[in-house]
Formats: sequence, C-alpha cells, structure tokens
Amino acid sequence: MTAPYSATIRNTFAPPVMEARRWLAQATLPEDKPLLNVSQAAPVDPPPEPLRQAMSQAILEHPQAHLYGPVLGNLDLREALAAKNSTVYGGDIRTEQIAITAGCNEAFAATISSIAQAGDEIILPCPWYFNHKMWLDMQGITARPLATDDTLLPDPRHATALIGPKTRAIVLVTPNNPGGAEYPAALLRDFLDLARAHGLALLIDETYRDFHSVDGAPHDLFTDPDWHDTLIQLYSFSKAYRLTGHRVGAIVASQERLAEVEKFLDTVTISPPQTGQIGALYGLRALDDWLAGERQEILSRRQRILDRMTGLNGWHLHGCGAYFAYVRHPFDMPSPELARRLVSDAGILLLPGTMFMPDSHADANKQLRIAFANVDAGGIDRLFDRLSALDYRWR
Repeated sequence: MTAPYSATIRNTFAPPVMEARRWLAQATLPEDKPLLNVSQAAPVDPPPEPLRQAMSQAILEHPQAHLYGPVLGNLDLREALAAKNSTVYGGDIRTEQIAITAGCNEAFAATISSIAQAGDEIILPCPWYFNHKMWLDMQGITARPLATDDTLLPDPRHATALIGPKTRAIVLVTPNNPGGAEYPAALLRDFLDLARAHGLALLIDETYRDFHSVDGAPHDLFTDPDWHDTLIQLYSFSKAYRLTGHRVGAIVASQERLAEVEKFLDTVTISPPQTGQIGALYGLRALDDWLAGERQEILSRRQRILDRMTGLNGWHLHGCGAYFAYVRHPFDMPSPELARRLVSDAGILLLPGTMFMPDSHADANKQLRIAFANVDAGGIDRLFDRLSALDYRWR
C-alpha cells in the first residue's frame, strides 16, 4: 500500500514561479533575444556593501549570531521597527506589538493561524497573491474572492456581501502584488471600519511600502488609538534591503495576538534567522538615504512602463506600482498559452493571470503580470519593443 498524502496539500496548486521556471527549462530561447525574466518579484542584486560588511562582522565576531534567539525576534530589531513605523505612520506602535518572522510569507501563515482554522473563510481581493491563496488551501480555509474594478481596487460594499458566519478576516495587499495598485488611504479606512463593525481582522500586507509612489504615510490607520483591536500589518525587509535569501519579515499586531503567533513561530522556526535580523537592523539604522534612492529607481521604472504602455496597441494597463505591472493582452489565446509561447518566441518570462485568479474567473485568461524589479529602463524598453513586435492573431 502507498503511504497517505494530505488531501489539502494535494489539492493546492503547484508554486507558480517554479512552474514558470519549468517552461524556461523546456524552451529554446531565440538567439537574438536574451532572456528578460519578469516572472518573480525579487531584486537580483546583493545588499549594499556596508550592510553585507555588518552581517559578515557579526558572523565572525558575535557568538550569538549563531544561536537561537527570541521567538518573536531580537529586541533591538523590534524596538527599531516600532520606532520607524511610529514615525512613518504618525501612530503609537510599541515594541511588544512587533514580531519578526522568517520572511513575510511566514508572517502571513503565522497570522492566519492565529485567526482561522479549517472550515473558516477569509476574503481575498482578486487578483490575489498566490502564496496567500496556497496557504489558505493547505489549511482547509476557504478563500472568498472579492472582485476588483478595472484599476484593481476592491469595494467595501462588495466585501460586505461576502461576510458570513464563518468569515474571520479580510486580507489586502498594498502596493498590490500582483497588480501594482496602491490602495488610497480613504479606502483602507473604509475597510478598517467594515472589519471592526463585523468583528473581523483586517490584515494588510505592506511588503512593498518602501516603493509607494506617495511621499509620507500611505495611510493613517495607526493613528487610531484602538488600531490593534482590528488591524494587523505585515512587512518585509527582503525587498527594502535585498535580503530575500535571509528571510526577514514582520508582523505588527496587538500584544495578545502576538502571544498566539508565538506558538506558531516556536513550532515552525523557533526563531528568525540571526544574520537576516542583523542586516535588517543595520538597514533601519543606516540606510534611509540608500533606500530613498532605491525607491526613486523603482518609481522611474514605473513611469517608464506608463510611458511605453501608451504606444502598445491593443493592450490595457490595469495597475502599475511597486514591482508590478498588470496588463490585459489583445491576443486570441488564453494567457497560460501566451505566457509559454513568449519564452520561445520573444525571450520573455512572465506569469499569466490564471495564477492569480479562481479557475472560474473569465478575465484571468486575458491578463498577465510583469514584475519589473529585475529590469532597468533599458530592459523595460527591450521588453516593450518585443511585445510591440508580436504578430499573434488578435481578438
């Protein structure tokens, strides 16, 4: 007899980025078109040298860098992030309301585990971040899809219609992955009011906060003295300081919730990686000017995409921000087929909308995600030149 498998894991779709890499392995790239990989939202350059030096020095000189640390993260990093967030948002965020995690995906998993169990429901706007959906599926939690408009913004009134006796939370991502949309502050306030009125958690993933196009605080939710009764924020140091391989994320929530989160984290990772925490702390203390430059570079790439979209006949831009552009293509083929063909025909690796939508969502076959963290202005021009040259049959 064959050993058993988990039904929830078996029924969870395969990791999309790994699927795209298989397309790449199976394809023959055109000789005159070197690969433009816009499939994954991650910087490919290493952290700045001073940060790497701080991490290297800690590894060589500080024995605690090799040991277990506090389950909720090192106190100095928690203190620094609490102070930083209080300054950014103009609110009162205390150290005991901060937890450090092994990446933002773990922050999401730990938080959801403190909110819901198998049979419960969580509201996710569509298109959704696929790892959020995967985690819910693995836990036997139902994702209730929340439709968004042409600019990928959700409507609280539509969310209200989805709330039922098993609903436990609403999840928002801003700036959005995969869509790039930046949720207006007033919209986030409406969702906070909605969640509070129904006794739900409002979970806001702000992984890409440092690349927001608006100067200053992206919202005022932390100025609410009772924010912690409803609001939970997720954050990632990985994108800000290029620490993707070191896995450093964070949760901002009530002290009571973090006591529940601690049970999950102690069981899964015991403590977040020390070297990543050391790098994140150095970044918070010393790299504000450097990060401001990184933000301006991403904003300039965003503007380049906006400029080039105007000349891309038949295409439509739904959203563009942080690391992402989310587009509608004009061709007479479903987006998974188009995405696979683009590898061999145009040397472009990107992801189809079907990886971010329910199977029943008709628009998914018309949409594509472009993650432009890995391509500079010249790469963006080459990308759009290749897209403009495609001669597939139009609808």
